Amino acid sequence: MSDFETVAASENQAARRGPSGEPGAPNQVGVPGKARSLAGDAWRDLRRNPIFWISLTLVVLVTAMAAFPGLFTGNDPRDCALARQHAGPSGAAIFGYDFQGCDTYARSVYGARASLLVGALSALLTGIIALVVGMVAGYFGRWIDAVLSRVIDIVLGIPLLLAAIVLLKRVNSDSSTVRILAVVFVLAILGWTTAARVVRSSVIIAKGQDYVAAARMLGAGNGRIMWRHILPNSLAPAVVVLTIALGSFIAAEATLSFLGIGLKAPTISWGIDIDSGRVHMRESATPLVVPSTFLALTVLAFIMLGDAIRDAFDPKLR
Repeated sequence: MSDFETVAASENQAARRGPSGEPGAPNQVGVPGKARSLAGDAWRDLRRNPIFWISLTLVVLVTAMAAFPGLFTGNDPRDCALARQHAGPSGAAIFGYDFQGCDTYARSVYGARASLLVGALSALLTGIIALVVGMVAGYFGRWIDAVLSRVIDIVLGIPLLLAAIVLLKRVNSDSSTVRILAVVFVLAILGWTTAARVVRSSVIIAKGQDYVAAARMLGAGNGRIMWRHILPNSLAPAVVVLTIALGSFIAAEATLSFLGIGLKAPTISWGIDIDSGRVHMRESATPLVVPSTFLALTVLAFIMLGDAIRDAFDPKLR
């Protein structure tokens, strides 16, 4: 064996030894470690963020309350008696009764269902509109982007609550289902612009990446590229924006119901109860404070959760 072959064999044998010199252990010098993904780094940051866990706990709690209200109270929110009007807290009703003799706590628990349903459906419809408009504008560009961007600017300049009041004034139906769908539709068509801008920016960045160019060189069409390559890389920013928007939609629904043009009785909603509590606040403040607290904590939880996810997924903050 030549000297060169002897040295090469020695180097190969050393490369197969670990830092301790034992055979079989991989050499860590010059060998790249396990690839780190954005999702993995984001999850690591989220696990260390107490705000994420607090907000997530509140969101899960409110969601469970909306889905299974019977787990949180055994009282019927529609079991009202004027004999109990403005009665104080007791073992049967921990927050007392409102002006109609209804359990204040039970109505607040059951009110989570309508408020979360409106917020979730509005966020879902908003996401669909934003993804379609943002992806088409960002991917095709040119005059299509110019036209859709001007549409976004126009809609963005319309005050959400003012326009919602004008549109919902034309809804004459007292059906709970019709009014819920009307509120969802109005909030969605007025609130998709911010998410669409975020998606458009993400698509513009993603379409310039090497994997998109490689897919195009292999013969992939626009539809396949947008569905298989662009969409997965544009979802994370959109989800963050929609999480924050969900809290805003819940607050907007409560505001519209408070003004008497959103949801109406017999639907149980935080906005409706806040309006009723405001009218009779001098007799008892509890029917106003309790649903207001539920609403404030829910909106704050979704906004805090969205902020925590945004900070975790933003590479500029690393």
